[in-house]
Amino acid sequence: MIEAYLRTLVHLLRKKGKFFFLKSIKKNALLLDVGCGNSSPAICKLLRPDIYYVGIDIGDYNQHKNPNDVADKYVLTTPDMFSNTIANFQNKFDAVISSHNLEHCDAPNPVLKAMLRALKLGGRFYLSFPCEASIAFPKRRGLNFFDDDTHKNILHLNDLLEIIKSEGFTIDFAVERNRPVLLTFIGLLLEPLSITFRKIMIGTWELYGFESIIWATKTTEDC
Repeated sequence: MIEAYLRTLVHLLRKKGKFFFLKSIKKNALLLDVGCGNSSPAICKLLRPDIYYVGIDIGDYNQHKNPNDVADKYVLTTPDMFSNTIANFQNKFDAVISSHNLEHCDAPNPVLKAMLRALKLGGRFYLSFPCEASIAFPKRRGLNFFDDDTHKNILHLNDLLEIIKSEGFTIDFAVERNRPVLLTFIGLLLEPLSITFRKIMIGTWELYGFESIIWATKTTEDC
């Protein structure tokens, strides 16, 4: 529980991150959260109780509350059916978020296209993932890409941007290594502890610029 609240605090400080995006979407939006582990259903509904929240994942990963009790709809599927299940939602949502999910997928490109096609015209898309440079970051329980043995694909920002644009989207914001000033400064102060304990502290991701982020809007109906 404490870990979930700390994670929420960090997200609230993470400029252009997932929670900033959530705060920016329209009132009573229909939202699809793809790969909704780490208590995302509970946190999203806490931050935006007005939204209609649909979460999809392949298992109950690190949930401090039962997702069925907080989500308006919660869908569990299998890795081989992941993109097909998302594809069933074509043209239904005002917003789609996918936070550190795509790198875990067996086939990331079909999943990405299915997410994009789940949006209505004018719908907004949020994607975050480990930056390409993280393959060379220090080994520190989640700072190096390969610290997580469930990571399957090193994602390339420019390749993803091209796919997103080809699906009729305008890129609103894109950064390869997100480094908001306050969290980067906190990370610098805590870096000696992070090195000593080989652990991710508040601001470690920002100090190294671990996270790539994309915001986009669907501006063309058919491509």
